[in-house]
Amino acid sequence: MSTSIPAEPAKADPGTSRRGTSGAVWSALGVVYVVWGSTYLGIRIAVQTMPPFLSAGARFITAGLVLAGIVAWRYGPSALRVTRAQLGSTVVVGLLLVLGGNGLVVLAETSVPSGLAALLVASVPMWVVVLRTLTGDRPPVRTLLGVLVGLAGLAVLTSPGLSGEVRLSGVLLVLAGALCWSLGSFSAGRLPLPGNPFTGSAYQMAWGGLAGVLVGLVRGEQRGLDPGSFSTASWLALGYLVLIGSVVGFTAYAWLLQAAPLSLVATYAYVNPVVAVALGALILDEPLTLPIVLGGAIVVAAVGVIVSTERRT
Repeated sequence: MSTSIPAEPAKADPGTSRRGTSGAVWSALGVVYVVWGSTYLGIRIAVQTMPPFLSAGARFITAGLVLAGIVAWRYGPSALRVTRAQLGSTVVVGLLLVLGGNGLVVLAETSVPSGLAALLVASVPMWVVVLRTLTGDRPPVRTLLGVLVGLAGLAVLTSPGLSGEVRLSGVLLVLAGALCWSLGSFSAGRLPLPGNPFTGSAYQMAWGGLAGVLVGLVRGEQRGLDPGSFSTASWLALGYLVLIGSVVGFTAYAWLLQAAPLSLVATYAYVNPVVAVALGALILDEPLTLPIVLGGAIVVAAVGVIVSTERRT
């Protein structure tokens, strides 16, 4: 799950726009499009036989350790050193993004189709704009109009829950997860995080993963737990989420932030849900109902307006 707009992106150098159409950039962008769009499918398959919070916690603890190892190998062990303030910030952001943002979506996908979950999560950029407005910022009028249109799309998307086609509780969990992710993304640009984005993400994933395991234990997910009953598909999905979804996907994204125009990188916010819906329909035969198609189209269009407007300001 990764549909947020970076709150305080680094400024690209003047040559960035010329590098933005290189083959390497398009390859990395394709990775982010497909990999992050496919994580919703991976989550849906994993939770078919695995407990939601324990599996999500294991995913992010493992991914955090792997990423920390990569940082130590690439930049030296000193790159993992952080101040007390930075460490505290990684805890806050990790809890909001990983435990709240991702964890609630994982729990919701035990009853909500992966495509619908992705479309609901696509609302993250809209909530970020709302948070900015509430804290005194003044986004462009076109951005605010995009938010209003997006909220109308969300109203359409929630109708399957209201009509009983899917569990309303699951729909609300996804929206709560999107709000947590928005708050985490919004806070990340205002907290003293490590200068190396890989270091910060490694800590955030580790903290969020540990919190996810604790929540799973409190929920009693360990009772009667039998790893032998986990399906091969769930194990493969979990491995994919750890190595490809978390490590490869984020590495490609972090590189893109330095090598490509941010306006191009940000397009993942409205491509990911389209990829997720397509994969859910093709692989899991998830139904493409009218509310999902219509509401999803409205939300994706609204996010496109918001992203394109924000990148010009």
